[in-house]
Amino acid sequence: MTIAILAHDSRKELALQFCTAYSGILSRNTVIATGTTGRMLAQATGLPVHCYLSGKLGGIQQISSRVACDEVDLVLFFRDPLKADSGNSSEQNLLRLCDMHSVPIATNIATAEVLLRGLDQGDLDYRDGMHPEILEPISVHCAVC
Repeated sequence: MTIAILAHDSRKELALQFCTAYSGILSRNTVIATGTTGRMLAQATGLPVHCYLSGKLGGIQQISSRVACDEVDLVLFFRDPLKADSGNSSEQNLLRLCDMHSVPIATNIATAEVLLRGLDQGDLDYRDGMHPEILEPISVHCAVC
């Protein structure tokens, strides 16, 4: 499974603590993330993380495009609901695409925990058949951890 991880600046420490606690589950999956979050996550946990651009520089859009192509199975988005622009169009588009493509998304730590535990128990195995056949690998030109 491919798990995308994003975090607002005020939630990065919470995301790192969460991912450290669940590193066992995360290590059995492919982890992608926006730039800063991904680099911090890789450094803190030792997990291999494919990093896209920083969220503010287009990383949210890059992950959204992967969701739109059915290449992401689960999104953990540690959002700050009090952040002034937490309803910006890039974030709203990510939420909309997850709804359109039936990609489970957590926007807080409680839901993230439920989803990762469910993933560990096989509750998301239905996603295995949802990936399209890709004849040629898609190359992404962006920062890599």
